[in-house]
Amino acid sequence: SGQHRVPRATVQLLAPVGDPEKVICVGLNYHDHCQEQAVKVPKEPLIFSKFPSAITGPFDDIVHPQDTSELDWEVELAAVIGKRGRHIEEAVALEHVLGFTVANDVSARDWQMRRNGRQWLLGKTFDTFCPLGPAIVTREAVADVHNLWIRCSVNGQRMQDSNTRHLIFGVPALVAWVSRFVTLVPGDILLTGTPAGVGVFRKPPVFLKRGDEVKCEIEELGTICNRVV
Repeated sequence: SGQHRVPRATVQLLAPVGDPEKVICVGLNYHDHCQEQAVKVPKEPLIFSKFPSAITGPFDDIVHPQDTSELDWEVELAAVIGKRGRHIEEAVALEHVLGFTVANDVSARDWQMRRNGRQWLLGKTFDTFCPLGPAIVTREAVADVHNLWIRCSVNGQRMQDSNTRHLIFGVPALVAWVSRFVTLVPGDILLTGTPAGVGVFRKPPVFLKRGDEVKCEIEELGTICNRVV
């Protein structure tokens, strides 16, 4: 109605989904991200997860843990499930998606790649390692979710600059694949992977430090911006 508005500067935006049942993530899902680390394109989606406690607001701080010296950024398109389903057919998978938002799959690379038996979970799920927002844009409002520019900047320097058309597995394929194993329920969040430009594969590697500002943005979905503390 436009009748109930407050100045943006007077409010703190929370994550649009704060306590989902599941946060499901996809690794190695952009062609350019596979190329930058010289690995083969996966034949099946590579699935891992974050705990919901990793979620933080679109403009909240990212807490740099004392336990890592290799903190990295990953801008990602996130799909929010709106309809319960199991064994969902790819042809109707988008009907189970409420909408989309912007995520940063913050990663402690030492814990992801060398510690904890090389299981990814701990390196991905420290508190505040999933900034999310600024809002859910409904599926019907996005012209083509597989043709959106996706970018990440650190302290104003562009680090990632790609397009969702470079996804290896699109949203319908991912929803169908994950639903083979688990029941998807409203509020579940599906992070669809990150494009090239992450810090760990730069030469030399670049990692986040306290005081850095990380901005993640996706066309039609908006921008999130988080300070590392």
